[in-house]
Amino acid sequence: MSTTLFNPMRRKRSIKLVIFFFAVLVALFIISLNVGRYSITPMEVLQTLFGNGSKKQNIVLFDLRLPRMIIAVLMGMGLAISGAVLQGISRNALSDPGILGISSGAGLAVLLFVSFYPSNTLAPPFLMPFLALIGAGATAVLIYLLSYKKGHGISPTRLLLTGIAVGAGLSAVSIILTLQLSPRNFEFVVTWQMGSLWGSNWKFVIALLPWIVILLPIVYWKSKILNMLSMNEHIAESLGVSIHRERLLLLAAAVGLAAASVAIGGGIGFVGLLGPHIARRLVGPQHQYMLPITAAVGALLVLIGDTIGRSFMEYTEIPAGIVISLLGGPYFIYLIMRAKA
Repeated sequence: MSTTLFNPMRRKRSIKLVIFFFAVLVALFIISLNVGRYSITPMEVLQTLFGNGSKKQNIVLFDLRLPRMIIAVLMGMGLAISGAVLQGISRNALSDPGILGISSGAGLAVLLFVSFYPSNTLAPPFLMPFLALIGAGATAVLIYLLSYKKGHGISPTRLLLTGIAVGAGLSAVSIILTLQLSPRNFEFVVTWQMGSLWGSNWKFVIALLPWIVILLPIVYWKSKILNMLSMNEHIAESLGVSIHRERLLLLAAAVGLAAASVAIGGGIGFVGLLGPHIARRLVGPQHQYMLPITAAVGALLVLIGDTIGRSFMEYTEIPAGIVISLLGGPYFIYLIMRAKA
């Protein structure tokens, strides 16, 4: 068993892939700085970064593109790692914050606040993740309780079906509330629900950063526990692992990552599904190897989606969530067909 979990060759392969993916991420980040409605050449980007750009170039680069791209990277990491944790603790390869309804719970909490917020300004960026966390946490607890069967624990299939049902119900409530909004708030909510990375300034970067910086290391620290939980509960128990405590801790981390990401970046689906699956295919199921690659793949997916959305059409933007759905939808269908087989 130890040979399987701590394979030196697999560790070397994982390190090489992490370096490769983060090199690709840096390259894409640089390319993304150049594209958009207002085109900036690579030389102009360098000049602006070193303080020699025009006023317009400084505004576009430092006030608009850089914070938005950093949010895309952070959000991609958060959603992908959240999906990996949910797949591990549920032993279900189709688990994802969006599919399980956790993102819908986070979205409903934000929507409720927007609906009754007395000010003419939008909700403060530092408050949004906490609101989303309340909604996502309550949803996760509800799904957990409905999925739990005494004497049998959590059934992966039961968890998935319960999550889909709860998510559908919350989405229906969100639609009803959206129809009651003022035109200004309606436009904001619809844009946010499509995953448009609406919070594109440095305040939102600061609001999201602590959640990612704190929770990602915690999840990686628990990677060996995730390995045991994803194999078999009885094996974990025989090794002295407190299953309920560890599962709740990891679930809380997954919910926190998903809630903060959704609150700042909007409703982007499939990142938590695609990231872990791609990483698992490359380095295997051991979480100490796959989690760093999962984070890199998630960051790449959201950054690619946002870059394509900003540059595909000349006079308008396609929300990153729509672009990623076009990529993730067919893959999700493929996974379902494979699961039935």
